[in-house]
Amino acid sequence: MIQISVIIPVFNEQDSLPELHNWIGRVMDGHGYSYEIIFVNDGSNDGSWNEIQKLAGLNPNVKGVSFTRNYGKSAALDMGFSKAEGEVVITMDADLQDSPDEIPELYEMIVRDGYDVVSGWKKKRRDPITKTIPSRFFNGVTRLISGIKLHDFNCGLKAYKSKVVKNIHIYGEMHRYIPLIAKWNGFAKIGEKVVEHRPRKYGETKFGIERFLNGFLDLISVSFVNRYKRRPMHFFGTLGTVSFLAGFFITSWLIFQKIYGLYQGRVVREITAQPLFFLALVALIVGVQLFLTGFLAEMMTSNNSRKADYNIEEELNFKD
Repeated sequence: MIQISVIIPVFNEQDSLPELHNWIGRVMDGHGYSYEIIFVNDGSNDGSWNEIQKLAGLNPNVKGVSFTRNYGKSAALDMGFSKAEGEVVITMDADLQDSPDEIPELYEMIVRDGYDVVSGWKKKRRDPITKTIPSRFFNGVTRLISGIKLHDFNCGLKAYKSKVVKNIHIYGEMHRYIPLIAKWNGFAKIGEKVVEHRPRKYGETKFGIERFLNGFLDLISVSFVNRYKRRPMHFFGTLGTVSFLAGFFITSWLIFQKIYGLYQGRVVREITAQPLFFLALVALIVGVQLFLTGFLAEMMTSNNSRKADYNIEEELNFKD
């Protein structure tokens, strides 16, 4: 079995790829590791894929997957996870801001110390304040929700046991929440390592301010999905039951007031003339709908199977 798989999502990083490839090769050869480098070309429109093809022709340890369009970093990582054959899987960015010199210690923390996931911590960041402040906010919120004491969930440099990446599925902007997803899938031994964060050498960052909004929405999504994807009736059924019972008891109280008032000989408003009756009616209807939603979701979950989500244009050096 290959010792290390290095997965590198690529989007318009043509200039950095040869240097990154050579650097990884020096580290691997210097420590005697068996390895593979999997470049996932995420719809680049520069010469990145041509560069990957050249590297694959020179080094049989280089493998490549090219998407037909840009699907995002999570899709690229998910594809890399499905292709990886290594005992330990390392992920890193293609922009040379992550140092391959960190790989040996990350590998040892997985193999020697028994961690399921080791996340890098860019303690000294080389990013502008417009990225660091929002990042700290999201890291704080994620720590609060997950209970995982990591400083930097968004660091691209991470290490995983093979069984971890083979048992999780990521999409959207969920790559920054992989430790959270891993924990909720039973891989709870999660560690952290301070890593070097290098200044960008080529090109410009590919991430804008919109990623923070998308990241926050995906945090809500991943929290909901991982808690209730196997038992949606627990969520929708609970809400539906509470709503239905609230409507039922309000309606029952209004009917009781009407009957008791008539029995006492008092003039009593019609039930349908009271706004509270219509609120109760809405609660009854919503309760039934939520309950049925949970029931249908349970049926869909029991019959759902994973399907291919990405269109691949070309692959390099993978076994059939």
